Amino acid sequence: MRVTMTKRHCEISDELKSRANKLIEKLEKIANRPQSAEIIFDEDHGAKMVEIVFVLPRGQTKVAKAEANDFRTALDRAADKVRNQLQKETHRPPHGVSGE
Repeated sequence: MRVTMTKRHCEISDELKSRANKLIEKLEKIANRPQSAEIIFDEDHGAKMVEIVFVLPRGQTKVAKAEANDFRTALDRAADKVRNQLQKETHRPPHGVSGE
């Protein structure tokens, strides 16, 4: 899977890059055949934001944004949001099948 990291108006440490890669690897295990992931680090007037875009087959895209005082917290929050989206999808019964 292709992973792209983008920095806007900020610098990120090597430790944060490796943490982001580890989180993407964990999310990759939950997702059904992920194609690519993009992590965008942005700093705007002191607010640190992280956006994760996860591209799945058949044009499905999972997007999560989080804002915090530091990039690590924002990254963790965004990863949790993507994880929740992926888990909802994997636990959903197929279309037309009742839960009984």
